[in-house]
Amino acid sequence: MKAPHLNRALVLEAATRIPDGAGGFSTVWAALGTLWAEVTPGSGRDPAGEEVILTSVPYRITVRAAPVGASHRPLPEQRLREGARLFAILAVTERDPDGRYLTCFCREEAPR
Repeated sequence: MKAPHLNRALVLEAATRIPDGAGGFSTVWAALGTLWAEVTPGSGRDPAGEEVILTSVPYRITVRAAPVGASHRPLPEQRLREGARLFAILAVTERDPDGRYLTCFCREEAPR
């Protein structure tokens, strides 16, 4: 298996809920660290909703593996950021039999 080309620095972020002072909560994203990654796009689609149309493009993002439970190991419901671009992590799996790399199945969404 060919080693991935980890040439993009992405920031791993996790959501934290904080009280908004009015009985509700706000979501704040906290950076957990920077991961070097290979980003491979899939094919896009335009799902139509009742109120908004989103352009959704799936991505496979490969990063170096980290031990289970480590703060820098990506998890579903976290996200990766590259500048203003956001990649929501949907699932994570080991890329190779030796467990040296992880593949994050992600989705980038941007309102049209």
